[in-house]
Amino acid sequence: MIRFYSHESRFRVLQVRDWLQSQGVPCFMQNEYASGAAGDLSPFDCWPELWLRDADWQPRAEALLAQLEQQTQAGQDWSCANCGEINGANFDWCWHCGHPTDVNND
Repeated sequence: MIRFYSHESRFRVLQVRDWLQSQGVPCFMQNEYASGAAGDLSPFDCWPELWLRDADWQPRAEALLAQLEQQTQAGQDWSCANCGEINGANFDWCWHCGHPTDVNND
């Protein structure tokens, strides 16, 4: 197992986890609810973490994370590959049918 990603925002780590899992990358969260320990532990030690089940997945996970960050920064709407609905850039899943974002689909 390998620690892949950490961020102070639990929501952001969940977003990355859901994106990787939707693309077939096996991963899991640690410290999801550790924020309550802040004070007794360093705040950085309480940040949610995303772990990959196998280091062989790291190159694929890094590429997918870069795509997700590029899409988020670009702020571009996307068209759902499943139903054709236009979704805002802030959506990772189609609001209409629930299909995940396809960052290669413009």
